[in-house]
Amino acid sequence: MMEKLKYPIGKYQIPQNISNVELINWIEIIENHPKKINLLVENLSEEQLDTPYRPEGWTIRQVLHHLGDSHTNSYIRFKWTLTENQPIIKAYSEAKWAELEDTKSAPINLGLNYLFALHGKWVYLLKSLTEEDLKKCFIHPESNEKVSLAQNIGLYAWHCEHHYEHINRLIIKENWK
Repeated sequence: MMEKLKYPIGKYQIPQNISNVELINWIEIIENHPKKINLLVENLSEEQLDTPYRPEGWTIRQVLHHLGDSHTNSYIRFKWTLTENQPIIKAYSEAKWAELEDTKSAPINLGLNYLFALHGKWVYLLKSLTEEDLKKCFIHPESNEKVSLAQNIGLYAWHCEHHYEHINRLIIKENWK
């Protein structure tokens, strides 16, 4: 039960071969995510925003601000990978960042406005990538694994849907709409 609450759409599975159709679909998910998540949360009360999506989980407010933090890190990883040869990226403590005041208590419009702007720039970059660019890799320091930019697009499309479903399923469970 807890696994389904943590991973409502399952864990990300890296495809062996990534087609152009998948890439286009993933970029579209990333492009539409700010609008989709905004529509999901726009009528929630402050109390609802401060409700955890699962026991010992983040609140909806924390999830919304986490999206900006996480996607900023990903956007920067794309830029490093496009300008350096297989850079070792910097990992960050998502759990500790989620406990910072700007994540725990800031108005959600700050996070949502940020997400719209960030995704706008990010998608502009993603749509400009060549086949050669998509093959470029960064190295994750925790696993020492090489991650291609194509794989990372898929991961962050999954990440958008993953956190959308955290919030959506809580709203359905609590009958807030």
